[in-house]
Amino acid sequence: MPLAFLDQFFSSSPNNPSVANIIVAVLVSLLLNLALAALYQSTYRGKKYSQDFVHTLVIIGTVVTIIILIVRGEGGGQIAFGMFAAFSIIRFRRNLTQARDLAFVFMSMATGLSMGALPLERLWLVAVVMGIVSAAVYLLAKKDLFAPKRISHSLRVRITNDIHYDEAFNPILNKFADEAELRSVESVQAGMMTELVYGVTLKETTQLADFMEHMQVASGNNRVLLTTIRGNNLEY
Repeated sequence: MPLAFLDQFFSSSPNNPSVANIIVAVLVSLLLNLALAALYQSTYRGKKYSQDFVHTLVIIGTVVTIIILIVRGEGGGQIAFGMFAAFSIIRFRRNLTQARDLAFVFMSMATGLSMGALPLERLWLVAVVMGIVSAAVYLLAKKDLFAPKRISHSLRVRITNDIHYDEAFNPILNKFADEAELRSVESVQAGMMTELVYGVTLKETTQLADFMEHMQVASGNNRVLLTTIRGNNLEY
């Protein structure tokens, strides 16, 4: 009896994986999807990070592996890919805030599908491919490849109405910034003063204290506020 159980536990065929193969495939799928979730977390740059979404990546990949293993057999390949297609059109209640979120969902599903469809001796190939893809994604994120030139600071200046801001500030901005764009002009304090908001990309050699001193003098010693910008969005 024990020998029969062990034989059933370890014996497998292309269409009927053994219990041991199923356990290994599910565990490897879980580990790879955990690594994928960690990659998503380490490269995320948005403002609305969702722990639930990261957990969903792990769950989807592992569940897909289990389903593919269940339907393996004669005609199982067609069923498996049909179920993969069904998963692909599921709509999340949570709106995907970044295009890369959708890419990670497909990576998780592809990992789960590969783990369930391939024989045990070829699972290492999926791990290697996923490792290469993950390394490429990590490099793209950390090296900030293909990123547009970003505005580095928001500059808010308040001046009296008798100051011509183009003449007063343009020479200073040309000296200390690679780029400077006037984003808004607003009348404040019952029309007695004007508030300007610039998006600026400071030069690497710029000393902030020196830049602020020049702006302070040019503004007539009025309010000057310099704020660091994260990402591409300038809020004002």
